[in-house]
Amino acid sequence: MGPTASGKTSVAMRLAAELPVDVVSVDSALVYRGMDIGTAKPDADMLAKVPHQLINICEPEETYSAGTFVQDAVAAIESIHAAGRIPLLAGGTMMYFRALTQGIAPLPAADANIRAALDAEAQLEGWPALHQQLAAVDADAAARIAESDSQRIQRALEVFRITGKPLSELQRETLQPARYNFIRVALMPPDRAILHQRIAERLDQMMDAGFLDEVRQLRTRPGLTADSTSMRSVGYRQLWAHLEGETDLPTAAERALFATRQLAKRQITWLRSEPVINCFDPLEAGAIDTILSVLRENLGE
Repeated sequence: MGPTASGKTSVAMRLAAELPVDVVSVDSALVYRGMDIGTAKPDADMLAKVPHQLINICEPEETYSAGTFVQDAVAAIESIHAAGRIPLLAGGTMMYFRALTQGIAPLPAADANIRAALDAEAQLEGWPALHQQLAAVDADAAARIAESDSQRIQRALEVFRITGKPLSELQRETLQPARYNFIRVALMPPDRAILHQRIAERLDQMMDAGFLDEVRQLRTRPGLTADSTSMRSVGYRQLWAHLEGETDLPTAAERALFATRQLAKRQITWLRSEPVINCFDPLEAGAIDTILSVLRENLGE
């Protein structure tokens, strides 16, 4: 586990060269086909060398949820165990990790009509007004969701309108977690400034590699809109807005950078709340050897 740009893919590749592991991606954006540059998806050579499960498994028009991930991840883990190998889960979608290891609430699937209605309300009244709506029906959810977090406000109101029950109430009705022995390893750069620098450098590399053209191509797909779950991923949302004429490119890039830094901050907050976690500085000399030592000890090698 680790925040964006902390080097998870590189470490996973190194571990796969030393241990009998198969990689299972834990990333809510890598599941989508056609979203390669902006997700820092492992390239064809890397995937040929170390195959990853749960990458390129659905179209960007589809909705992929934490519940679906748990089902897919358990199936992948079982198939890897059946082959006599060890599953190595690697990614930065902390909600997916938590759903798998701690259980997940039985929430309803997305409803396109309700989401469209909420989007229309937000256009007229603004997301802070919808946040006030949420506070009236689910104070607990509203207390932990920022007024600017449109995606989570929409989901909480959507769940309430579908079920008639507050999201926070349903989340307390948690299904059982997967029954495996998880060895939690986190890559945690201690210097936030260095992480921010890595994020900025990676975004520059993405732009140089054709990230804008990738989003431009995605916009030609029928059925894909700015409100699609896939297009709410950081970077994609901001570049889509630029192509819609809402911002110039430098502004879009700056907003993408800010959103990515905020994502990293949220990921670090999640990690700090994880139980029994082994933290490593990925930039420290010899970090990979230390991680290997911890894993081998826990695996009984």
